[in-house]
Amino acid sequence: MSAVNNLFVLYTGGTIGMLQTAQGLAPAGGFETRMREHLASAGKPAPQFVFQEMLPLLDSANMTQAQWLAMRDEIVAAVVEGGHDAVLLLHGTDTLAYSAAALSFLLLGLDVPVVLTGAMLPAGCDGSDAWPNLCGALAALQSGVEPGVHLYFNGGLMHGARVSKLRSDAFDAFTVLPRQRSGERADALPALLGFNTRRVPVNLAVLPLFPGLQAGHVQALLDSGVQGLLLECYGSGTGPSDNAELLAVLKAAHQRGVVLAAISQCPAGHVEFGVYAAGSQLAASGLVSAGGMTREAALAKLFALIGAGLAPADVERWFALDLCGERAE
Repeated sequence: MSAVNNLFVLYTGGTIGMLQTAQGLAPAGGFETRMREHLASAGKPAPQFVFQEMLPLLDSANMTQAQWLAMRDEIVAAVVEGGHDAVLLLHGTDTLAYSAAALSFLLLGLDVPVVLTGAMLPAGCDGSDAWPNLCGALAALQSGVEPGVHLYFNGGLMHGARVSKLRSDAFDAFTVLPRQRSGERADALPALLGFNTRRVPVNLAVLPLFPGLQAGHVQALLDSGVQGLLLECYGSGTGPSDNAELLAVLKAAHQRGVVLAAISQCPAGHVEFGVYAAGSQLAASGLVSAGGMTREAALAKLFALIGAGLAPADVERWFALDLCGERAE
């Protein structure tokens, strides 16, 4: 790890730079000037940086896969062509954990630190966490951050593919959930999974299991052209094993190439199919275990693997391996 000398700051919008409008808080341009003025007036040390707005600026509730791909493009260009040795990405908090996870897989092998941050209150509001988060992220980068994707929030630097947003009304909104992480690490990554590979959008869906879920519900979702389905199972990966129609729908989808993955609904849970017969039945339908991955990480990993053009069997193989610390310590 080394201190940053040539930082690239990418501003995507979000609460951190919002201003009040007649319709409520909305993303606003001109944040570079406000940032430089604050750093100068507060006497905060900062590395030399280039600032860029990614237009249109977004409330992160409007984030889509297209923006994930655009962020990846901007970051890769800044590092490979612009010679920047670190990236600070300013982002709204609603989908911050999803973007951190997505970039963790889209930027595999990029040998610089990428730190995301945002704020629960806009910069300029009394008691806002905007400047502490931004300056804290800058300080972390100056001290030296390992290559990879990280999230800095409320005084803590967290792994980009492990973090989740748990609160909407407090500064300690993000945390790394205490999910069991164990799994085989990938020996080496093929070029197809590296940061140089451009992805395409993927039709993905997330479906929580719940008492009363019907085969028709799942079939209707699959009929929308879903390429990957992330099932949020009970406990250690169980589901309605006595619903033969539902299991048949899943099995048929898997046989025609839909990638099926399972995570636990429990905040501190992990999938271990062999513990209960109800879990074994789901596994036999074609589901691959996400282990202790979060929803954000599992969804982002499916997006990166399927979007790279891998065959379903290869997606399942790489999904089951640890690529950047999302599955194993």
